[in-house]
Amino acid sequence: MGVIVYLIIMLPFLIFAIVLSQGKGAFLLAGFNTMAQEEKERSDERALAKFMGKMMYGYCFCVLLWILNEILHTQWLFNVGLVLFVALTIFLLIYVNTGNRFKK
Repeated sequence: MGVIVYLIIMLPFLIFAIVLSQGKGAFLLAGFNTMAQEEKERSDERALAKFMGKMMYGYCFCVLLWILNEILHTQWLFNVGLVLFVALTIFLLIYVNTGNRFKK
């Protein structure tokens, strides 16, 4: 049962990752979508979308580890996936919000 739930969680993540990694779909990103039009024009929409696509692939990998945990009945895979999930989130917040990485 847990495998099915994790697959249901992973499928939208994977679709979102594919769309974003092509440099499209930035309008789906909540922070980008709520920016003022002038600020959107000063941002590199394609670079931001590609970066977020890579992060979504990372989240898919975390969920894949959770699926393997359910199949193989090993708690350490879940723990590794959870630590990686938290680390990716912290990295994402720091990387996106510091510097002018996604400015034109």
